[in-house]
Amino acid sequence: GASGRWACASRRGTTASMRPVVAKRELEAEAEAKVVKTAKVEDKVEKKEEEYRNYTDSARHDIVEKTYKAMHVNQTVDFVKGMHDKWLKFDHGEHTIFDIITKLDDLVDDSDPDTALPNSVHDFQTAERIRKAWPDKDWFHLVGLLHDVGKVLALWGEPQWAVVGDTFPVGCAFSDQIVFPEHFKENKDSTHEVYGTELGMYEKGCGMDKLMISWGHDEYMYQVLKHNGCTLPEEGLAMIRYHSLYCWHLKGAYKQFMGPGDEEKLGWVQEFNKFDLYSKSDDVPDPVALRPYYEGLLKKYKIDGKLKW
Repeated sequence: GASGRWACASRRGTTASMRPVVAKRELEAEAEAKVVKTAKVEDKVEKKEEEYRNYTDSARHDIVEKTYKAMHVNQTVDFVKGMHDKWLKFDHGEHTIFDIITKLDDLVDDSDPDTALPNSVHDFQTAERIRKAWPDKDWFHLVGLLHDVGKVLALWGEPQWAVVGDTFPVGCAFSDQIVFPEHFKENKDSTHEVYGTELGMYEKGCGMDKLMISWGHDEYMYQVLKHNGCTLPEEGLAMIRYHSLYCWHLKGAYKQFMGPGDEEKLGWVQEFNKFDLYSKSDDVPDPVALRPYYEGLLKKYKIDGKLKW
C-alpha cells in the first residue's frame, strides 16, 4: 500500500504563536499583489494576478501543453516507484547548492506559461520577495532560494515532464482540478481497479505525507535535504515538498486525505505560493551581490558544503 520511502511520519513544526502573524502577512501580501510590478530582462510591464497560470492561450501554450500531456500519460504508480529507486539512493554525485543553482542558468521550464527566464533567476526573485515581506524568518528566505533547485534533474537526463509542472497524487483517481485533466484518460492507472478509485491505495484521513506524489523536483529536493541533514523547520520543508501541488493548495482537491497537522501545513504552503508565483515578473536580482547572505543561511541550516544528490 502507501507505506515505504514516501510515507514519512507526520510532523508538527509550527508554533501556534505564528498563526496570527501568518494571517497578517497574508493580508499584506494580498494587497501588494493586486497589481504586480513586473520586469523581464529588457522591458517592464504591468501584469495582473489573474493573468498568471494561463493554460489556455499564453505565448508558451504549445510547449506547456505538450509537457503536461506527456506527464499525465506517463506518471503512474509504477513510474514513480521507479524514479524513487533511481534517484533516492543519492548516488548521482556530490555538489554544493550553488553548484546546482549555477547549472540552472541553462534551464527554462517547459511547463511554465508565465516566464521564459532561466530558473536560477526565479530562485533569487522568490527568495528576495520573501525576505522583504518576512525579514525575521531567515529559514523562509532560504526556502525561496531552494524550492526549485531539484529541477536539476532535467539537466541530468530526465524529461521535463518528470521534473517540472504541477504535481498530483498517484495511486488514486485523478482530480479534474489538475491542469489539462483531459490527458489522464490515456494514463493506464485511470482505469485500474484500485488506483482509479477515489481513495485508491490510501485511507481517508491518512495524512498528506502518506501520499505518493507524481515524480518531480519538489519530492526530489525535499528528499535530498532530508538525506543530507538539513535543519530547516518542517513547515519550510513542506513548502518545498508541496509547492507544485496546486490541485491541493489552490483548488482544494484531495482534502479527503488530510490528517492531523495538515491544515497548518496547507496554510504555510499557500503563504509560500504567493511569493513563488508572483515573483516571476519582479526585477532581475544580482546573484553575485546576494550570494554571501544565502551562503550564510546554508551554513546555519547545515547544508553548506557538498551534498549527496
